[in-house]
Order: sequence, then C-alpha cells, then structure tokens
Amino acid sequence: MTTLTKVIGAVLILIGALVAVHTVVEPLYHASSQASPYSPNWSYINPLMAIAIALGLIFSCMRKQEIDREGGNAPVTRAYLAANTIFYGLLFIGILFFFNWFNLQSPAYNAVGPDAVSVIWAVIDAALPLLLGAQGVTMLRGGK
Repeated sequence: MTTLTKVIGAVLILIGALVAVHTVVEPLYHASSQASPYSPNWSYINPLMAIAIALGLIFSCMRKQEIDREGGNAPVTRAYLAANTIFYGLLFIGILFFFNWFNLQSPAYNAVGPDAVSVIWAVIDAALPLLLGAQGVTMLRGGK
C-alpha cells in the first residue's frame, strides 16, 4: 500500500471518530427546537462525511474486487466477509446519507416527515463511524 492510501485510511478513521463523538455530545450542548432540530456544526461535518463515504466506497470496492478475483470459487473467508460487509454497508449508509443530506438542501421536499429524517440521521451517525473505522484500519494495515 502506498503512503497516500495510509493517509486516506487515517482520514477515514478521524472523520468516523468526529461523527461518533459529535453524535454523542451534541445533546449536551444543543437544545433542539422545531426551527433548529440539529446543531449547526453538522453543516461542517456533513461535507466531510460525504467525502469519507465516497473515499470509503472507492477503496472498499477495490478491496472487494481484489478478494473476489483471488477467491474464485473458494469457500467464504473472513477477508471476503469483511470486504463485502464494509462495501455494502458503506453503500447502504451512503444512499441514506445522500438522501437525507439532499433532503436538507431542498426545503420544498417533504415526502418524508421530520421524525423519519431524524431516525435516518441516527442510523447514519451510528453506523458510519464503524464502517469508516473498519475501512480505515484495513487501509492502515495495508492488507485485506
């Protein structure tokens, strides 16, 4: 693995940690209201999450393809399960993230109620740090 790959792996871990910490501490400093249900800090964190999801998907797809090529018709291995879990997990969370994020950008879109949007954010904010952390550690270790 190259140094750039390791740096990107570290960045994924840091963004995952940022999301996890902010998710936990946000209720301690932000009083939600109808007008402001979320902390304004998310407007800075969300673009970082978008970049991390894109990078995570690119590198997890590369890892998945490499393992798929090597495995052929071999039995399922731990590396195969890990690669597929991270790739499809990031794909799932990415779809939810971009749906919710674009929903925030378009106030006229109201097909999903605010309660559902909040639950979707909770799922994203809980799962993304785990997926980014797993992908980042894999990249730092330079292996499958």
